[in-house]
Amino acid sequence: MTATTPTFDEFQKFSKEQLEAFTAASTTLSKGLQDIATESTDYSKKAFAASTAMFEKLLGARSVESAVQIQTEFAKQAYEGFVAQATKVSELYTRVASDALKPVTTAYASIQK
Repeated sequence: MTATTPTFDEFQKFSKEQLEAFTAASTTLSKGLQDIATESTDYSKKAFAASTAMFEKLLGARSVESAVQIQTEFAKQAYEGFVAQATKVSELYTRVASDALKPVTTAYASIQK
């Protein structure tokens, strides 16, 4: 096996491919993080609205038992909502990482040829 010295054109092409891969990865990462921020903001708004509604129900409770029931239902719904949101955000992070690394792994694979 003989080692060859890359020509200037080959080096320039290689550099361009690496820059394009980095740019694509950065763009994908940026877009994915924006999606995650949007999702988190939406969840926060929904959670705040649910908390406000629960507080209003508590103010209208006529007995301690009724207040406990309202609080228990709210806690259950809040927990289920949180678990669903955590799962969704986890999936988003996984997708973003995978999508952002695709251009880099493709560029790396081209080096190995």
